[in-house]
Amino acid sequence: QLVESGGGWVQPGGSLRLSCAASGFTLDHYAIGWFRQAPGKEREGVLCISSSNDTTSYTDSVKGRFTISRDNAKNTVYLQMNSLKPEDTAVYYCAVAPKYCPLFEARYHAWGQGTQVIVSS
Repeated sequence: QLVESGGGWVQPGGSLRLSCAASGFTLDHYAIGWFRQAPGKEREGVLCISSSNDTTSYTDSVKGRFTISRDNAKNTVYLQMNSLKPEDTAVYYCAVAPKYCPLFEARYHAWGQGTQVIVSS
């Protein structure tokens, strides 16, 4: 099971750090992806970190602003979001994939329940 946390309301230009914590299994053998779904839009991939800590970006819109990292000791993956924009408003989800960051969302499973991020003045 994956549980996301750390969402909330933030003004444009602000920062948030989301956490994706696993229970019942260890994350270090898996790739973890962050996704988001804005109101009225399809879910899109954001970033992924592989079991060997290689990172993959699924969208150019977060490059230079968002980073992904993992702390295997805490069995947690983080999404650091800086310079937030109103268009980053969405429910953010994490999910698991086998070892490497896949090209396709269908390879992910064990989705968390999501955490809401609202960027607004």
